[in-house]
Amino acid sequence: MSTQKTLVVLAPQPDPRHLSDIARLAEAPQLDHPHIDVVRMRGANPDQSPSVLERCRSHGYDAAYIDNGQAFADFRLLVSDMDSTLINIECIDEIADIKGIKPQVAEITERAMRGELDFSAALRERVALLEGLPEAALRQVYEERLKLNPGAEHLLAACQRLGIKTLLVSGGFTYFTDRLKADYSLDHAYANQLEIVDGKLTGRVQGDIVDAEAKKRLLIATRDAMGLRPEQVIAVGDGANDLPMLREAGTGVAYHAKPRVSAEADIAIEHGGLDAILRLFH
Repeated sequence: MSTQKTLVVLAPQPDPRHLSDIARLAEAPQLDHPHIDVVRMRGANPDQSPSVLERCRSHGYDAAYIDNGQAFADFRLLVSDMDSTLINIECIDEIADIKGIKPQVAEITERAMRGELDFSAALRERVALLEGLPEAALRQVYEERLKLNPGAEHLLAACQRLGIKTLLVSGGFTYFTDRLKADYSLDHAYANQLEIVDGKLTGRVQGDIVDAEAKKRLLIATRDAMGLRPEQVIAVGDGANDLPMLREAGTGVAYHAKPRVSAEADIAIEHGGLDAILRLFH
């Protein structure tokens, strides 16, 4: 027997007409308002999911079909991408900005995140353009430009409160993941190692690239080491290189993501902050 679903709609400024419209389309017989900006439509017909979620988006609401009774506390591992997911920037673009070549690098980044370029080759190409920059540029980006995305601190605090382990996996750089791990008490962090000689970037990456398949492998390895089932893992990302890990997780969340990622993920958050994940579950 299939698990019964509840349509959860996050409506920061709810319009009763919009909600009635969505409930009719979703064939939901019962509406609950546990919070002023959260509406749970019990008994919604999942077969109507594509049209219902599109209607929610048109009204500016995030929404998802959640298993009845599923709580955020049921997860035991949160896996997150870093750039443009946990944090507000693409670090490599901001490093490039200090060298005066941000448009050139950002264009490659955008195409890689849309899945139009081989990720590893695109990363090596961009890193090569950074040759000669002082290591101090990395510190400048971290201290002056990098911020957590809205709702991230609430999400991480909930994980710590509930004993949910956190895994940061990034196609970016260890300079940033290591500092985020220390500053926000993350449990695990993996990324690419920039080669630095005599205080300057050489334009090379040390070791294997953390690409899409590596992210997936790290999720699986951490999950298996913890003895977890797939449904106990939730993963969050925004780019095409996050898709394998989102598929591998019991619940994959696209956060302000590329269209392909939003279309394939279990949940797409396009309006709210990362704490929207908390409000979707009990």
